[in-house]
Formats: sequence, C-alpha cells, structure tokens
Amino acid sequence: MAALLHLQDIHLTYGTTALLDGAEISVSAGERLCLVGRNGSGKSTLLKIAAGLVEPDDGRRFFQPGTTLRCLPQEPDFSGFATVGEYALAGLGPSDDPHRVTYLLGELGLTGDEKTGELSGGEARRAALARVLAPSPDILLLDEPTNHLDLPAIEWLESELAGMRSALVLISHDRRFLANLSKVTIWLDRGQTRRLEQGFGQFEVWRDGVLEQEELERHKLDRKIAMELHWVRYGVSARRKRNQGRLARLGELRRERTEQRRVAGDVNLNAAAADKSGTRVVEAKHATKSYGPRKIVDDFSIRILRGNRVGMVGANGSGKTTLVNLLTSRLAPDSGEIKPGANVVMASLDQDRTKLHPESTLQDVLTGGRGSNIVVAGQSRHVVSYMKDFLFTPEQARTPVHVLSGGERARLLLAKALAMPSNLLVLDEPTNDLDLETLDLLQEMIADYPGTVLLVSHDRDFLDRTVTSVLMAEGNGRFVEYAGGYSDMVAQRGSGVAAKSVAAAIPQKISGNAAGPKAVSSKRRLSFKDKHALEELPRRISSLEAEIAALQKELTDNSLYARDPARFAAIMARLGEAQASLSGLEDRWIELETLRAEIEGAI
Repeated sequence: MAALLHLQDIHLTYGTTALLDGAEISVSAGERLCLVGRNGSGKSTLLKIAAGLVEPDDGRRFFQPGTTLRCLPQEPDFSGFATVGEYALAGLGPSDDPHRVTYLLGELGLTGDEKTGELSGGEARRAALARVLAPSPDILLLDEPTNHLDLPAIEWLESELAGMRSALVLISHDRRFLANLSKVTIWLDRGQTRRLEQGFGQFEVWRDGVLEQEELERHKLDRKIAMELHWVRYGVSARRKRNQGRLARLGELRRERTEQRRVAGDVNLNAAAADKSGTRVVEAKHATKSYGPRKIVDDFSIRILRGNRVGMVGANGSGKTTLVNLLTSRLAPDSGEIKPGANVVMASLDQDRTKLHPESTLQDVLTGGRGSNIVVAGQSRHVVSYMKDFLFTPEQARTPVHVLSGGERARLLLAKALAMPSNLLVLDEPTNDLDLETLDLLQEMIADYPGTVLLVSHDRDFLDRTVTSVLMAEGNGRFVEYAGGYSDMVAQRGSGVAAKSVAAAIPQKISGNAAGPKAVSSKRRLSFKDKHALEELPRRISSLEAEIAALQKELTDNSLYARDPARFAAIMARLGEAQASLSGLEDRWIELETLRAEIEGAI
C-alpha cells in the first residue's frame, strides 16, 4: 500500500547533540502506529517534522498530494480565538461539517462558549481534541492525547478513534491506550527508529530482546579489543606490514566502540523513608464534606493500614482531591470524624506544575534556594549528584524551569517529593508526561516503598500494577472501596468509571431502592451450583489461609534464601498463587452471600 506520509533519513541536531540521526516513519491509509521512546528522545520533534511544522537539517519528507492531516500538540495555542467554539471551528476544511464540532464538544463536556483564556489543562486538551478530530482527516498525529483527561474521557476517546477511518500516529504514556489502538510500533531510540509490525502489547518484550542482543554484541566487541591490545603488547614484532594492519584494525574497533550510543541511564527512584507509622495510618468514620448545597464527600468511612496502596478513580470534579485532603488532614470534615494515625510523616506529589516558578532554577527548586546541598534520607548530598539520579545533567542545575519539557518537569517534581522523608506518599496524577521506562521504575518504587501510598490516577494499567484497593467515586459524594486494581474494580462493578451507578451490580446495598430485593429475587435465584459453592467456599478459604500461614512462617527463616534459593523461589511463587486464589474465593463468597441475603430478604 502506497504511503500517505513518509519521512526518510531524518537528521536534526540541537547544539552538539544529534537528536535525530536517520529516523524514518511511513504511514499508509488507515494504519495505526504508536511512536514510543524515552523522554527527550525526540518523539514530539519527529511528530512536528511529520506535520511539516519543523524543518529537519537533512532528510526527505514525502506527503501524498490531496491528503489531509491534523496534529494535536502537547500545548495548544489559543491566541486569536476568544472562545473554544471559535478555536475548534477554525480547524475545519471547506467541505467539513461544522455540526461535528458541536457533537465533539458536547461529548467532551464543553459548550463552545468557554473563554480560551480561562481554560484548565483538561479543558484545553478537550478543545484541542475537538479541533483535530472534527475534520476526520486522512492522518491524525496525536501527542499525549490522554494528558489531563479523566477516565470517562479517555475511554470515550479510545472508542472514537477506534471508529475513525483516519491513520493514527500516537505518542502516549498510557500503556492500555496504546495497546488498545496500535497495530504497528515505531521505537525512537538514540536518534534512530525501529519498526515492529505489531501493536504496543508486544513491544516491551521485543525491545528488551533488542537491548539484550546489543549488550551481547558490545561484550563481543570489548573482548575483541582486549585480544588486539594483548597482541599489540606481547605479539612478535616482525612482519611490520601485518603489525600496522592489526594496529589500524584496533583503531577501527576503538572508534566503533566509542561511536556506539548507549541507552540513556535509568532514573534512580528511591523515596526517603521516615520511621514507621502506626499500624493505623488514617481512619474515617461517616465523614461528610459539602461546598454550598453540593455534597462532595458523603458519609464516608474507611480504615487505611500501614502498607496499603489505595488508588482513587472517578471523573474530574467527582471529589477525589477533596477526599485526599480530608484523609491527609488538609481539610476538616463538616461532620463525622477523621483520625490520623501515630507518627505519620507525609510527602506529596502535586499534579499542578504551575506551582513551579518558571524563572526558578532546578537547583533552587530542589534546595528551596538554600545553597547547593539537599538532604535526602537524612544525608546531605550535592544537588548535582542528586539531579543525576533523575537524568538531569550538571549543566541543567542553573536551567530555569520554563525551558524544561513536560517530562522533565514531572521528573523534577518527583525528585523534590521523594527527597522528603515520609511513611505516607500521596501521588496526584504522577504518570503525566513520564516515559514508559520511568513509569516502570516508579511502579517498582511504589512496590518497594515501606510505607503507605494514596494514588490518584487515570492510568488504568498503572493502577493495576500498583494498588491493593481502589476507591471509586460513584457520584453524589459516595465513594466505594473495591479490592484489587482498576480491572478488578471493573469486574466487581460490571462497568468502568464512565458508568453512573452500580445499582445493577449490587441493587439493594448500593442503590438503596426498596424495590431492589424483589427485583433481584424475581430475576435470579440461587442455583444448585451456587448453593454448593456457598457450602464449599468457607472450607476452601480456611485451607488456603492455613497454607499461606505455613508458607509465610517458612519465609521467616532468614537463611533460607542463601541455603536453598530454589526452595525460596518456589515458596514465593506458590505464596503469590495462593494469595491470588484466596482473594478470588473471598470475592466469590461475598458475591454469593450478598445475593442469598437479598433473595431471602425479598421473600
């Protein structure tokens, strides 16, 4: 199939650094590509070159005549437009339907009358999406389209893009979004592109294999250089022509080794830990918070224990931030009670990056303007040394914040938050603008963190990988806790965040409708299989609990790993399986017991 857009051998250098060094992209009609790579690798720049907004130093851009293209920038420019409606309509071509703008703005929660100078980050992103989606172009270039969107908007956008005929090129940190939409993966790595004819779901295994092969080749080259050096030093000095040839070959090998561009190092994410908190970190009893006539949090109760990782999900404006502020004692409830635990020391990462003063330098942000040293985990470190842990160069210490990319600002806020000793970590949208590798490390840091974590996120995959329970904003100030990650919550509710009610899942308990039990009993009865399961599940649960206790007791032997690593690995594997099975059995028992109680209550 002929390409609608083809970038060939693209080169671009900033200063002395080659950002793009022979990059290529080919986009055919209807193709679904994702463009992935580290922060700062040049993904956004390559997308701008594809859109014709940036001119490369060298290379060829072919664009099929008559093809329509729209590009979603990370930071849309609203200058010259008074309202969102004017801005979105300006993206239409002569033959495009203006009614589609009205439809898209409505689906995205906008009227079109919003003033462009008063938009939040989420509203700006929605307006920009309406502008580029409305023409249904042949090619859509989308740079971080899910940033600042809540889960209902992300899932709506997935559905809308899946139904469009446009070819897509996506840049996103949202793994599930990429996996659901992409069919081809372009990896931008050290200035060059590699193409995988599969979607993002297969990318990470393939990438790891490529990097392992590179490391093997580098090891072989090192050995070859060592052998040549040994010959130069200790070989026979006769046959001078041959000697000169081998010396020239050694020089070539050394040049090859020097010119190899290694993968950039990983961010070193380690949260500075404070002393342990008490077992109970915070307890809420019937807490309520209202603003005017609207209840933001209504009759909320929870007990969060040390080591819990609690995720909070819901539409924008559903009260997640207010609930976090109540649980962390930044706000007092109107009624009810919030009891913080003993010895709780909190560190927080705020999603509002506008609080970073644009003229402040990286050093001043990290040290608070107090010299060149920063205290991390009780020890004084030079700020440049600490910056290197987050992939900042020494030269950037005096760099003002306003020149940083979105990903660099995200890393700077992480560096500031993780330097503070804590045993309660509050993360509000930590995944925005982070590359996939840094997300992996952040996930590992949360898993290893010895304290408690409160996490607000719209990233479904990240929630699945990090939290032990999810607090879902069900509407009207009501929050319900579900065991497991986001996918587990969807399985228990029967629907995701976009759903307005869980009444269908648990009619009597959640909806409070007096007719609920009768409706359930008329539609469903306990089958023989359900009755048998209710009798058997307690026995199976007890058996698994006993097995888990025995396995955990065996792990208390501190010498087990050194003495018998295979046995240690087998115990860890079985322990994970048993705990997962126990969670599943408990969920099933609760479901059946709830149904039985509802049916009996209706008789």
